[in-house]
Amino acid sequence: MAHPFLERLQQGPLLADGAMGTLLYERGVRLEQCFEAVNLRDPDLVVAIHRDYILAGAELIETNTFGANRTKLESYGLAEHVRDINRRAVRLAREAREITGIPVLIAGSVGPSGRILAPIGTVAPETIRDLFREQIEALLEGGVDLLIFETFGQLEELRQAILAAREICDLPLIAQMTFTADRRTTAGCTPDVVVQTLTELRVDVIGVNCSVGPRPTLAVLQDMVAANKGNIPLSAMPNAGWPTVFGDRVIFGSSPDYFAEFAREALELGVRILGGCCGTTPNHIAAMRRVLDEQGAVAVSASGAIRLEERARPVTVLAPEGPTRLKQKLGREFIVSVEIDPPKGLNPQKAIDGARMLHQAGVEFINVADSPMARVRLSALGLCYLVQHEVGIETILHLTTRDRNLMGLQSDLLGAHALGVRNILALTGDPPTFGDYPHATPVYDVDSIGLVRILRNFNEGVDAGGASIGQQASFTIGVACDPTRPDLDRELERLHAKLTAGAHFIMTQPVFDLETWLNFVRKYEERYGPLGVPVLLGILPLQSYRHAVFLHNEVPGITLTEEALERMRRAGPNGRAEGVAMARELVARAYEVVDGMYIMPSFGRYEVAVEVVESLPRKRVRGVAL
Repeated sequence: MAHPFLERLQQGPLLADGAMGTLLYERGVRLEQCFEAVNLRDPDLVVAIHRDYILAGAELIETNTFGANRTKLESYGLAEHVRDINRRAVRLAREAREITGIPVLIAGSVGPSGRILAPIGTVAPETIRDLFREQIEALLEGGVDLLIFETFGQLEELRQAILAAREICDLPLIAQMTFTADRRTTAGCTPDVVVQTLTELRVDVIGVNCSVGPRPTLAVLQDMVAANKGNIPLSAMPNAGWPTVFGDRVIFGSSPDYFAEFAREALELGVRILGGCCGTTPNHIAAMRRVLDEQGAVAVSASGAIRLEERARPVTVLAPEGPTRLKQKLGREFIVSVEIDPPKGLNPQKAIDGARMLHQAGVEFINVADSPMARVRLSALGLCYLVQHEVGIETILHLTTRDRNLMGLQSDLLGAHALGVRNILALTGDPPTFGDYPHATPVYDVDSIGLVRILRNFNEGVDAGGASIGQQASFTIGVACDPTRPDLDRELERLHAKLTAGAHFIMTQPVFDLETWLNFVRKYEERYGPLGVPVLLGILPLQSYRHAVFLHNEVPGITLTEEALERMRRAGPNGRAEGVAMARELVARAYEVVDGMYIMPSFGRYEVAVEVVESLPRKRVRGVAL
């Protein structure tokens, strides 16, 4: 089978990344420090740089191992860490690939040894080859996709590095040399000699990197094209011009726009791999990316080559980036959401049909419960996806911490975000003793407050342990509140903790008297100050007196008033109509007090929710009934 890198090269020009050392320096690593040691000392910094290049459009990234051979590390007292530094570098590049979700190729970067070969120097070729073999073995162990030899000035030293690689692996090889302004290597070789020698060594790509800047690089490339009788793909990764020292800073002069022009000219010469060396940044790479996109280049994909315009819009993301529709409307319009329970079996059709009916009736959001009462039901996340995908209505996912450990919670949240399910109601969950499997083991690594913190961390771009997830998430975070709870002090304390942790809105348990909620708010404000977030009042239309008594006595979190119980008792056979009337009356009183309502129809009777929704004004901009 052809190697993925070689298959990718057949599809068209490929964009590599830019300088690693330049960005390490810009982000605080001093010039006298060992840049490769940052892999061990500050791995998050290296991952962040890789990620920036990937998001700028690079399809190939190089490990932070340019000087990670024994000789160069020895000058920093790190000679015994060759394996650790190289293996960690590959791991960091792979981590950046994982957290961005873009299938870039990872090239193990190998630079010159820093020693001079005989007969000019004193080092034997075999010694140099052993030096490179040690580093390459560590890169292979880490899992690189290919090897890139770069910034070599001695052709014989590059030859030894290539031979070392061929002795231990069959990975594709990119071999690049650096040239001076007179189009010669530092050892005096011309481009045609370099091309001839590297062709005989059967490398996969021949190129030029570093050197003086884009313009001299183009001159060298012209000579390489003329000498390239074997039509071996060529690569070019120039510096951003000559460096200039201003005070204690090193500045490179070539702008991203200048690199874009270089990319156009290099592509005209037939160059297949473009990238940057010293002084280049993600801005330079992004500029070259635009050029490749304009020319209809292709990008690497897990399933083969795809057009760049397709790469720019990942098909796995099923909702637009940025705030959810719910987040945009909270506090600005009166929100109407209705709860749907997932089925207990395999067929979700009834729930989907119910969501479709509610959507047609003007309901804007669907809540999907997470195995309420600890009874086994179809995955709430799965149903959210189906509803959003088939009905086109945004959902609010109830997510409990009861069934998932810390790792599982975060994995499910990452999956939910990728599927476009980004409104989350953070819940602790009913204990398993309430449900079908009373002996099931609850997890509760965190409670709902901890889940809010996790969601907030994701929105800041990190997981619970502080590790990057590649970019900031866009979760809208809801929390539950029970104003009917006998121990109001405990409920007030927990709500305050949830809001402090980062909640964006509150959804209450069912309320049957507005004064119950207003009393709760007064107590909260006396203790902690204003709530500060929108509130969706829980509305549960009762079906009959027996239904009301059952809820009041046997369902945790639901407490009816004596007046509600008495009205349902007097309603007799007209219980359903009385329940709808009570719900409508409550909504009318609460309309200017809360920011929305959250309707919980019992027994899957979604038509009851529609009757309540029909009592609302058609237009529901906050403070204005149109």
